[in-house]
Amino acid sequence: MLEPTYQVDVVVVGAGVAGLAAAHRLTSAGVTTAVLEAAPGVGGRMSTERVDGFRLDRIGRPLSAPGPELRTTPGLAPLALRRFAPGVLLHRDGRTHRVGAPATVGGARGALHAVRALASAPRSPVAAPGRTGTPVGGAWDQARLGAALARIAATPVERLLARPEEAAADALAARGIPARTVEGFLRPLLAALLCDPELTTSSRSADLALRAFAGGRLGVPEGGAEALPELLARALPPGTVRTGVRVTSVSTTSVTTAEHGVLRCRAVLLATDARAAAELLPGLRVPDFHPVTVVHHTTDDPGPALSTGTSLLLDADRGGPVAHTAVLSEVDPSRAPAGRALISSTVLGTPPEDVDTAVRTHLARLYGTPTNRWETLAVHHTPDAVPAMRPPYDPHRPVRLLAGLYVCGDHRDTGTVQGALHSATRASTAILTDLGATTSMHEADPPSTMPRAA
Repeated sequence: MLEPTYQVDVVVVGAGVAGLAAAHRLTSAGVTTAVLEAAPGVGGRMSTERVDGFRLDRIGRPLSAPGPELRTTPGLAPLALRRFAPGVLLHRDGRTHRVGAPATVGGARGALHAVRALASAPRSPVAAPGRTGTPVGGAWDQARLGAALARIAATPVERLLARPEEAAADALAARGIPARTVEGFLRPLLAALLCDPELTTSSRSADLALRAFAGGRLGVPEGGAEALPELLARALPPGTVRTGVRVTSVSTTSVTTAEHGVLRCRAVLLATDARAAAELLPGLRVPDFHPVTVVHHTTDDPGPALSTGTSLLLDADRGGPVAHTAVLSEVDPSRAPAGRALISSTVLGTPPEDVDTAVRTHLARLYGTPTNRWETLAVHHTPDAVPAMRPPYDPHRPVRLLAGLYVCGDHRDTGTVQGALHSATRASTAILTDLGATTSMHEADPPSTMPRAA
């Protein structure tokens, strides 16, 4: 049981990536911190289920890397990212094509030179742009797409956030981009990055996602999504994280737990998901969410049809429920036992009634191989997977509610892992500023007697 007189400087409610990252910055500044998590383990939505030697992510969104949040968050230096092949594979009209993106300013210059060369070259009356070549059209359209992606990769974030804002689907239609490029590449790519099949997301948030994609590579944490929060938790001082502790109320100077009574503090940081935060603070806005369903299959006979290697495969035709799929055991071999293939597929929006059958039928077309003998490992449906970012959207919603009470998470920033980490930086900075803290005021306090994390 808790000692009635026990105090810490800051109580963080929730041990997802935002809460853990904020706790790391606070403890690094000498502020005593307790992280309370109701679940048996850390990670929140970034959890990984283990089944017969497989590691199966519940949501498993690909990360854009390198990114400033992943590089600069304390505790994440050892994070190993297994990267997809450059660009993506697009399935269109029964064929699969690779579409890449330049990753540097040098790539931007090369793409721009290609556009100028094509502009000065005679146009063939036979070549009909948008009807031959890859899903984005012929060489002209491909060069223009490469130049556009390279430009956005080099555009400062501040300039993207200053652009006029509308729904991403409307912005794509208004920017003069060929319809085949939009439907054949940008729409399926943005749907995968934003978990928003209808592209109702703010065009500014969509531009940020494209910027991250064009400036790096997509990847997944080695060993599963859980690797990221577990790294953060292990980097904290022993005893900081307490699992199985349910917080029932909060104030600026204390939290009340169902198991251990009241814990007094100088500040409270709510780092739960948006719904849980609103239950503790009635009146806190709860956004809409994009639901995500992930279906994991395995086979011991993948055959040549699954030789997509380490590529992310998108369906540009939208001919079934699967938005994107990958043979994740090729990207990250640690996720499957030797000799077994792990195929993970993502369904966006409301899933069909018999989601596994519909996904198998769709995957048979995408991979060009029978799937009736594949084994279903898990079907994970998360209704509140990703906060919706519809316009007008503020990607820097306030994290300081009042002195002593703060909130962070992907619902206060962009609805991404990077957004959650960025909100944690903002919240911990606000706390340290308000406390005027550089060293702890309770360095001599006895350790907590709460149960340690499982």
